[in-house]
Amino acid sequence: MLQDDIKRFFRGDVATDEATLEKYSVDTSLFKVRPAVVAFPKGAEDLKNLVEFVNVERDAGKNLSITARAGGSDMSGGPLGESIVVEFDRYINRIKKMEDGYAIVEPGLYYRDFEVEAEKRGVFLPSYPASKHLCAMGGIVANNAGGEKTLAYGKTEKYVDELKVVLSDGEEYTLEPLSKADLDRKMKLNTFEGEVYRRVYKLLEDNYDAIQAAKPKVSKNSAGYFLWNVWDRNTFDLTKLFVGSQGTLGLITEIKFRLIKRKRYSRLAVVFLRSLKELPFLITTVLGFKPESFESYDDKTLKLALKFLPDIVKVLKGGFVSLLFKFLPEFWMVLKGGFPKLVLLVELTGDDEKEVNGRLEKLRLALRAHKVNVRITKSEAEAEKYWTIRRESFNLLRRRVQGKQTAPFIDDIIVEPGKLPEFLPRLSAILDQYKSKMVYTIAGHVGDGNFHIIPLMNLRDPSVRSVIPKLAEEVYKLVIEFGGSITAEHNDGLIRSPFLKTMYGEKIYALFEEIKKIFDPRNIFNPGKKIGATMEYALKHLKTG
Repeated sequence: MLQDDIKRFFRGDVATDEATLEKYSVDTSLFKVRPAVVAFPKGAEDLKNLVEFVNVERDAGKNLSITARAGGSDMSGGPLGESIVVEFDRYINRIKKMEDGYAIVEPGLYYRDFEVEAEKRGVFLPSYPASKHLCAMGGIVANNAGGEKTLAYGKTEKYVDELKVVLSDGEEYTLEPLSKADLDRKMKLNTFEGEVYRRVYKLLEDNYDAIQAAKPKVSKNSAGYFLWNVWDRNTFDLTKLFVGSQGTLGLITEIKFRLIKRKRYSRLAVVFLRSLKELPFLITTVLGFKPESFESYDDKTLKLALKFLPDIVKVLKGGFVSLLFKFLPEFWMVLKGGFPKLVLLVELTGDDEKEVNGRLEKLRLALRAHKVNVRITKSEAEAEKYWTIRRESFNLLRRRVQGKQTAPFIDDIIVEPGKLPEFLPRLSAILDQYKSKMVYTIAGHVGDGNFHIIPLMNLRDPSVRSVIPKLAEEVYKLVIEFGGSITAEHNDGLIRSPFLKTMYGEKIYALFEEIKKIFDPRNIFNPGKKIGATMEYALKHLKTG
């Protein structure tokens, strides 16, 4: 048996019991893929031995593969596989070192645990996603995560200084930025590592202009392999290729993150938008004040929060009655004028409290002059109310709406913010064609033009399931027409990998295929993601209950 074969060389745990296999058959996507075995490694030696074992078995004709997993909060089906799922969070989960400017961590470490230690030093990793209480550091790297701070600070790709990885030859390597002289030394190695550097360098040089032109013209992207980031003809950095690669090129064993010092003061303005016609003016005005965060959620999300208010209050913690009173302004606003089309959260930060307050007052006056309804929060507790609605909307949908399931398949689109006034009405027209099959909420990072559309659907109904490929194709074609990306933060996984050739074209997709062959010639790492994916496979593995 596979389990017994692995136990012969594996120090960690190996499980095939029904409860474990069921748990690791799902993430937070709309897919279910049952693994053959789940392995919990105790360190890099376990991973190296596992890769060597899978290589031998592949040579013997057995179809084994390795899919890495940490927090399991992925929304694309990225950590789901039919063979060996490797779970990092049980043992490979330490903070190995933390200084003011950086941290060295293991991929199974949860962000929530990392954040506690970072806050003691007044620093943070600003690319955390909305699921920061659920996700782990390996997934943050593998998906090139972004979130509410990305507008000001950028995505995870900016903060990974060094990686340790196990490659398909079963050896562990350190990836870091290299000068041309250092790169030349690597390329002279008569090893698998040397071969990787030679072939990747040749691919990037031979196709340099085409690769640079293929980079999506938006502020955030998690689609494909980020070839354009690796080589700028001064520095060669393979960490840039591993970030966002979703476990398809190797297994990450250690991450060195660059950290940012937190601003001392933060204030939040909440904007209630009655009409999307005001959006162009609002975006331009707000971005002029250089916000650290500029988030949004729609009227459906606000209705959901008010409908299931006890769930929101529970997350906020504190006295139920006093917390309930905090939501009276929202109830009053709705009674007076109905639900706003969008609620926007504008966070201004700085190290000078007077300067932050001054900017906030100027912003308030600029928006009020155009009759835009603005509320300035008076405390961190009041601000947290709005952040909780923004962050918890997906969990509310999953837990509380009966008879329908969350179906994240058009959940992470992005276009340039200036194109939103033209883009959003056309997007709404597409979504409205399918309103008999679903309801949906929209939330997102309006400052980046990045929106998360989460439909609620009855996936037990075949006619509803048939909507998924049609609607996805229509939405993604629209996004590509506007020069955007089909995924800004959530990555490709099972649901978007089939659209990568449409987004990038035949030539760039062929380069993606070549990159996969260079690192993983036997296709042992997370097969069916990024490369070789089909919509048929994805639809075959939809959850139905």
